[in-house]
Amino acid sequence: MVQINWGATKTNTPLEENNFLPTVAQTSTDLDSSSSRVQVDDKSMINCRADLNQLVPVRYEWAWKKYLDACANHWMPQEINMTADTVLWKSKDGLSDEERRVVKRSLGFFSTADSLVANNLVLAVYRHITNPECRQYLLRQSFEEAIHTHAYQYCIESLGMDEGEMFNMYREIPTVARKAEWVLQYTRELCDENFHTGTEENDRELLRNLVAFYVVLEGIFFYCGFAQILSMGRRNKMTGVAEQFQYILRDESMHLNFGIDVINQIKQENPHLWDHNTQQECIDMIVQGTELEIEYAKDTMPHGISGMNARIMTEFLHFIANRRLLQLSLPEQFPGARNSFPWMSEIMDLRKEKNFFETRVTEYKTGGALSWD
Repeated sequence: MVQINWGATKTNTPLEENNFLPTVAQTSTDLDSSSSRVQVDDKSMINCRADLNQLVPVRYEWAWKKYLDACANHWMPQEINMTADTVLWKSKDGLSDEERRVVKRSLGFFSTADSLVANNLVLAVYRHITNPECRQYLLRQSFEEAIHTHAYQYCIESLGMDEGEMFNMYREIPTVARKAEWVLQYTRELCDENFHTGTEENDRELLRNLVAFYVVLEGIFFYCGFAQILSMGRRNKMTGVAEQFQYILRDESMHLNFGIDVINQIKQENPHLWDHNTQQECIDMIVQGTELEIEYAKDTMPHGISGMNARIMTEFLHFIANRRLLQLSLPEQFPGARNSFPWMSEIMDLRKEKNFFETRVTEYKTGGALSWD
């Protein structure tokens, strides 16, 4: 049983003029009219004393660009037709038992996983990141996590699944629960009302949280389910669910890249945090996460589905783990691991004009931003 307690967060007293509560709750009577204008060099990723209400001048152009790209790539679940999926799901001979198991496990895990991410962003990470343009992206990401949860609910409802069963898998199915339990341990301390950044150990705790949620949860725990569902879509099965997952995966790849940029920026600005012990701890986290995802793969595919089984998935997850380690400038832990599913890279490529179902433009930008070139 997973116990979830999202407590309130208390900000750091020495830095309280710049942290969450004063900047959001300020009134006209509290504003310091004598303070100087914010300069680019005043900004930093954590423990910054600059006024967080001032977006410009932008210091991290990469964060602002990611925010703009995310806004341009807006989509909603109801845009995707689920009729064919519903007919296939209700047909006795439409899917094998193992394929049904994969669909249910994926929707069950993801239906709450994105809510865990959103809660972590809103109740923990946002309060401790002291850069306005990064906070701007975090707000957009939080909205996208809500869209993803909506998408899973839309799929579950469309297929007529038992909503109680699906939304409680993270409490009742052991391989799903173990993933939720593992990642939640890195949020509990940040949500404690007495937690604040500004000390070496607490800054490291924030780093561990970012690695757990961005690198492990979004960067490893999501990949078995995504590959399974998208593989079924490539075989013209559950194409509506697969299309939802395609869009979600593209969003998540942007979340992952943003999180890694934030982690690397904190490392650059605070090199004392990235000592040998912290590096080894992050390596261990990524290896542990990979092992948990391999357990999940074995549970969901005890006999395998067409073109995919637990053995092939294990090598794919080893490849993904190596990628995550290299993105943090850490050594690979699975030498020689190869990408078992190279088509996954094509699906994540936002520049593709058509998806693999050839049903619609997948550069899903809003009307004013959509390019047909």
